[in-house]
Amino acid sequence: MVRIRVLVVDDHRIFAESLAAALAAEPDVDVSAAGSGPAALRCLDRAAAEGRRFDVLLVDADLGAVAGSARVPDGQAGGPADGISLVAGVRGAQPAVRTVVLAERDDPRRAALALQAGASGWVAKDCSLSRLLAVVRGVLREETHLPPALLTGVLRELTAARKHRTDSERLVDSLTPREHEVLRCMVAGLNRKDVAARLFLSPHTVRTHMQNVLGKLGVHSTLAAVALARRAGVRPVDLPGDVVERSGQLA
Repeated sequence: MVRIRVLVVDDHRIFAESLAAALAAEPDVDVSAAGSGPAALRCLDRAAAEGRRFDVLLVDADLGAVAGSARVPDGQAGGPADGISLVAGVRGAQPAVRTVVLAERDDPRRAALALQAGASGWVAKDCSLSRLLAVVRGVLREETHLPPALLTGVLRELTAARKHRTDSERLVDSLTPREHEVLRCMVAGLNRKDVAARLFLSPHTVRTHMQNVLGKLGVHSTLAAVALARRAGVRPVDLPGDVVERSGQLA
């Protein structure tokens, strides 16, 4: 019998332990539980090092929620805090692991974000155990699972996101090669002085390039330019360690 290794990630301990116990009753399922994103990443790394990788991650969509709506910032305590950030982190670190997001409510926007981050499914927390098991087994067959009521909304969100990305890519394509290089420095968080030093330009010339970038992208701030660049898939320049330490906000 091929066994399925499942990791439940939820910071509500009673829920996590109850779900783990219910899944463990299945003859072909081995289950562990983690109470946070960093703890989940440690479990995944340890299991991989021991040659017994997890197959499926069940992640609370509201992992790391504080006071009902606020969230612990990503990266605090050593790793991603919220559920969707964890999905993206796992996708990058261990792409063979399938992730399913467990949610208390239907939310097309967040479900679309989860799929874009690499999730294979979005399931209501109050679904039946048999339904959850069907999803777990389905994602291992490369299936994607969404509640029928969410399909239209998720497709609408994904279509809008694709259009937004296409528009962003078109704007970025209007930049000259030098402006594109300056934009990559901006995405990396370099200030004007560091951009000038890296590209062997004067600070005045860099300022002109930055103003041209903002104008062509149709935005009024560095933060907006960086956000648009990220949507378009612009990658930051690689930074030496000393530049990373000295870089502050862009001028």
